Amino acid sequence: MKQIKKGSFVVRKSHNKDVIFCVMKIIKTDKEDIALLHGLIERFEADSPIKDLEIVNQKTIKEELSKFETKVDNKIEEILTSKIQNRTVKEENIPGKILHLDGDKKYSTKSYYYYKKLGLNAVVKNIPEYKQPQVVYSLLEAYSPDILIITGHDGMIKSNVGYHDIYNYRNSRHFIQTVREARRYDVDYHRNTVIFAGACQSYFEALISAGANFASSPARILIDFLDPIVIAEKIALTENYKYITIEDLVSELRDGKRGVDGIGAHGKLNHIVTEL
Repeated sequence: MKQIKKGSFVVRKSHNKDVIFCVMKIIKTDKEDIALLHGLIERFEADSPIKDLEIVNQKTIKEELSKFETKVDNKIEEILTSKIQNRTVKEENIPGKILHLDGDKKYSTKSYYYYKKLGLNAVVKNIPEYKQPQVVYSLLEAYSPDILIITGHDGMIKSNVGYHDIYNYRNSRHFIQTVREARRYDVDYHRNTVIFAGACQSYFEALISAGANFASSPARILIDFLDPIVIAEKIALTENYKYITIEDLVSELRDGKRGVDGIGAHGKLNHIVTEL
């Protein structure tokens, strides 16, 4: 049997092998070794005793990644096709600018690729979740975005209990503080940034209370990788006199309002000109 180590791809036997994870770190304790896990294709963080883990073979990993890439590419093509079919304004309009902070390096790279494919003006920064509150203010000063995406990995430590205990979430407290810092920037610079915040199983209510326009995850489920990008794209390409609610987005989100909800926001497409 192969030894489980940092970088191994594994599943949890006690959870019916439902999610494939990458081992990020192994913590040695007096009782047993514990692995810190990040979802392979989900924005989900967990931990598990090594003895509960089973290594996944490379063939399965390649198949899962291929299915994931195909699904995402198909969704992006749907969005592009819809944009072409529904275009009613001239190309000289200026879409909203996006700043995306992501705690996961591979998702940062993928997100940047898809923003560019969609023709959006986006800056993507790979910032660990715990550092995001420390750097968001200066990044907002540097880039002056219209839309801020705050995401990475998250998860409940104890599922189905402690919904309103901030310490029962792995990274929600960092996302919440990042939102608060972003709203402090808004006050200082008289801005009105549209904010999406959260990842899998994040503390939705607290993120909205902190000032996010949209957040995950009301039902404490695993959200889709594309959810933040779909929201950013919709806000960036909607005229600034229009107000977007979750009802305008729900059909494009994998799990609807179970995965993402919010109070809505005005679009950020500027310099509207004569319609075609």
